[in-house]
Amino acid sequence: MVLDLLASGLIYSSIIVLGSIGLSLVYSIANFANFAHGDTMTVGAYAALVTFGAVGGLGGTVLGLPYGFFVALGVGIGMAALVAVVTEKFIYEGMDVGSIGLLITSIGIAFIYRAIIQMGFGADFTRYDIPAMRPIDALVTYGIRVTLQDVAIVASATVLVVGLHLLLQYTDLGRKMRAMADNPDLARVSGIRTDRVKLWTWIIGAGLAGAGGVFLGLFSRLTPRMGFDLLLIIFAAVILGGIGSVYGAMLGGVLIGMTTQLTPILSELGAVLPLVPDTWGIPIGIEYANAIAFVIMVAVLLVRPSGIAGEVV
Repeated sequence: MVLDLLASGLIYSSIIVLGSIGLSLVYSIANFANFAHGDTMTVGAYAALVTFGAVGGLGGTVLGLPYGFFVALGVGIGMAALVAVVTEKFIYEGMDVGSIGLLITSIGIAFIYRAIIQMGFGADFTRYDIPAMRPIDALVTYGIRVTLQDVAIVASATVLVVGLHLLLQYTDLGRKMRAMADNPDLARVSGIRTDRVKLWTWIIGAGLAGAGGVFLGLFSRLTPRMGFDLLLIIFAAVILGGIGSVYGAMLGGVLIGMTTQLTPILSELGAVLPLVPDTWGIPIGIEYANAIAFVIMVAVLLVRPSGIAGEVV
């Protein structure tokens, strides 16, 4: 049971990390908490749904997923980035308000995204037209029920996260992004074109959110509220890691994702921990997972208010 929950936690954490990184990037450089970020994930998921319905399987599979799914993933990433950039250019950029005003505006933008998706696809849930797979036989022996599609989610998320790390640490754009996150005024007077850096921040952050939305739809199902329902968990991960810190968002995403999926263990502590009676446990189920995650977040912040990784990009 424990190994199976750990595996599920790793898959779920991969999705949370992608959403958390995007939110933290936008916060550190655009300097406001974007409440439309969760619905940007939904935009990516439904763009992938439409694309996959149009291109189909394209004749082959990788880790149990048709080639067409990866085409749809790319379109989902691109569409989420495009929608975010258009919103930035036509709404956020022209507003002469502070971070609180932008935050409130982003809540309204989130409602607009969600309403448009619901008008186009309805309020009911749907799924990608991908057949369910059997768990990997070699892992079932150890009580782990993971499919090749789950492995594809973790592998794809890992590639995206490593790619972002390489961009931040070894490219000129990455150095400019870190400089702007550290001190935007100094970056501006140093000759950095901050508007261009901010534009790329929206593209990268929203693109990662779109990828997270596509994988969330594959992991569970698609609904117009899917991103919104995940938003508070993503905020918890970002705050836990240290708001404004990309690497903190990664760590916070893993911790929050693992915690939510491991919550059922609390009801069977006696079967998991040595020297504890078999009948002992906390009568709590998966429906309380988000509450447990927030309790952990609050406990950590009481000890370290800046979060685990502080405020360094």
